[in-house]
Amino acid sequence: MPGSPNIKLRNEERVEDDGRVAPRFTLLIRAAKLVMAGKQYLCVIRDVSATGASVRTFHPLIAGQRYELHLDTGHNLPVQKVWDRDGEAGFQFQSPVEVDDIVRGRSKYPRRDLRFEIEQEVSLCYGLQKTSAVLRNLSRQGGLIECDAPLALAQMIKLEGNGFPDIQARVRWRKNGYYGLAFDTTFTMSNLALLIRDLHKRQA
Repeated sequence: MPGSPNIKLRNEERVEDDGRVAPRFTLLIRAAKLVMAGKQYLCVIRDVSATGASVRTFHPLIAGQRYELHLDTGHNLPVQKVWDRDGEAGFQFQSPVEVDDIVRGRSKYPRRDLRFEIEQEVSLCYGLQKTSAVLRNLSRQGGLIECDAPLALAQMIKLEGNGFPDIQARVRWRKNGYYGLAFDTTFTMSNLALLIRDLHKRQA
């Protein structure tokens, strides 16, 4: 499919609880953000229909929580957990969705890498200097930090932290003590998912 190299589709039929038959599309490797208990986790949507989706999860799900699925198209979908086993979970949408828009990535917003809000203290190394900073969000290719150091655009830095891998990055933009970073190394989806899980666990 043009523009969607990581998607494989299979149109199936599935009988819903009320006896209706809803078309289901199988999606492979479609990253999404699962919001639970005020924290954002990475998951992978495996298939979706107008009424729900099944996802691959990398962290335990908490019973009785409210959940939302956030997609890279800008869709934010409140969902209810229906089942959960062995790193897979099924969610029901609060209201039916346009499956074709989700599958084909249609949106009025530009698509971009999912960013996950996180609050992690890190050390910032640049030149012969070292200072503290707070990592505010994280994506596969970059992050946002807050620090008092006067960093320059395109400056190379290194991030270090407890439970956070040492990573080289370049300053892409700056504003009022916030700096957008582009990492030299791109996280794999599973590595990023496990890192986010472990960082939330440390905060807890």
